[in-house]
Amino acid sequence: MRAQPLTGGKVRRLRLARGLTQAELARRLEISASYLNLIEHDQRALTTALRRSVARILEVDERRLSGREEARTLADLEEVFGDDLLAADRPGEEELRDLVLRAPAAARAIQKLYGSLTTLRGDVRLLAERLSGDPELGSIALLPSDEVSDLLQRHGNYFPELEEAAKRFWKDARLDPDAMRSCLKGWLRDRHGITTVVAPGEADLAAVRRYDADARVLRISEVLPRSTVVFQLAHQIGLLDLVDVFDEIATTSPLSTPESKALARIALANYFAGAVTMPYEPFFEAARTNRYDVELLEHRFRTSFEQVCHRLTTMSRPGARGVPFHLIRIDIAGNISKRYSGSGIRIARYSGACPRWNVHAAFLTPGQIRTQISQMTDGTKYFCIARTVRKAGGGHRVPESRLAMGMGCELRHARELVYADGVDLEHPEAAVPVGVSCRVCDRMDCRQRAFPPVHHELDVDENVRGISFYYSPPVGTPAADKRS
Repeated sequence: MRAQPLTGGKVRRLRLARGLTQAELARRLEISASYLNLIEHDQRALTTALRRSVARILEVDERRLSGREEARTLADLEEVFGDDLLAADRPGEEELRDLVLRAPAAARAIQKLYGSLTTLRGDVRLLAERLSGDPELGSIALLPSDEVSDLLQRHGNYFPELEEAAKRFWKDARLDPDAMRSCLKGWLRDRHGITTVVAPGEADLAAVRRYDADARVLRISEVLPRSTVVFQLAHQIGLLDLVDVFDEIATTSPLSTPESKALARIALANYFAGAVTMPYEPFFEAARTNRYDVELLEHRFRTSFEQVCHRLTTMSRPGARGVPFHLIRIDIAGNISKRYSGSGIRIARYSGACPRWNVHAAFLTPGQIRTQISQMTDGTKYFCIARTVRKAGGGHRVPESRLAMGMGCELRHARELVYADGVDLEHPEAAVPVGVSCRVCDRMDCRQRAFPPVHHELDVDENVRGISFYYSPPVGTPAADKRS
């Protein structure tokens, strides 16, 4: 079953903040006060039309009423209380929902505290390693990536001010799609007095782009493919021309450290570079016309597979919205280095992703698109694609690395994707049962379970070997009676 909507509490808080009674808001919405009461208590969902009316009357962005932010907070809290430290005091599902709905600030505070705890645990391990072999401990910086991910998620990974900046830049720089590199280098030279040079790969193995502000020289490594060179040039222009815009956007989300703010500027410069290399209108039309064929779009706009995947998650302009995608990037060890949940799917924040996701299986067939219908524990189905991408090393002594990109949408959008052709989308048995992470997954019969779920009592029978160490099938079931 799908989870109940999580928008009612927010509607009520916004209504009270505007000084409106239930009867007044109901009258303006042309619905009964009793129906609005049901909505505010999450007994009825907001229809699309009603959500637009509520957003207009309460003067808020419609995206704030989608319920996705609350759903993500609830998923994060379930993962937090899946920790062994908190397992004994784990609240029930209704209690967690009430916390998210009635005390959202407290829920976010718990997330921050647990994030700090997770970081401190890593610091302790790092300190132990350093103490064992290196007396020069140095300082240990907190990782700011989660704060920046929250910034992107809060904006739905859509920044209209950056889209407009990219549009103006195309006009001012007189960009030519067939000579992008020359145009961007010319802008840096003419507007900023910056010389762009190609740096030999062996000269600086640690940097693919290095800007020397004193010498006014931008060095781009020779190991980069053309698409990445263009992207890095546009990225540098964003850092030079839009720093005030980036800082203004950053104020919309709590960034607690200088490192977080710097990483936010990098993420927003990447967004600008994507908007320059793949302008919204032509990219949106090409994506729809070609049914979101990533590889075709990669060739059409002379970018990379990963850049196209990122750009597809930003198609949220009112009146020109694309399919809402989620995005995840992992390495071969399963570490998540990028996550964005535009589709509403739950992605683990504090642990690795479910091993049943096809993003892991992509490493078995490098360079090939893999498809999957995934069903989460709440019954929601998603259509997902995954493929590996190469990060060139630059030489024999610098081996390349491989990452896997996963992208997907709710199953109801699957027919809009070319990758769904020939896939049976109608029969539920075709869906692969997946979860968020083992500690918060209800599926006891999973053969790939690595840890016991925190919300089930651990019942291990040493005389019965189930499909995992954490599941002993009851006597009389086929699994229990099967002879080996």
